[in-house]
Amino acid sequence: MEYVHLEVGKDITALAGYYTPLKELRLKHNGKEVLCVIGTSTVESSCCGGGVCGYAIVPGYIMNWKDRENEEGLAISDVEPIADKTTQQEIARTIRENEHIQNVSFW
Repeated sequence: MEYVHLEVGKDITALAGYYTPLKELRLKHNGKEVLCVIGTSTVESSCCGGGVCGYAIVPGYIMNWKDRENEEGLAISDVEPIADKTTQQEIARTIRENEHIQNVSFW
């Protein structure tokens, strides 16, 4: 599966606000590397107010790292999504402990 690397630090407009990828991590887990993107999500215009929260998205195991670009010049990596729930829990625990992010999502 392809992962298009977003520009770190650049706000991306969403329905009720925007999100900002802040950094990419390459975590070691069971002899493999896992891609994790840390960022913030900001809600500016919703019916019940606004707010900011941190997030971590885990596209999966890194198969090929930034080996090509898309038409906008953004790097593309190949990842293998992590389906095993026990492995997801282990990786999420590591992210929560090291990055202090509670909202961890897997592809």
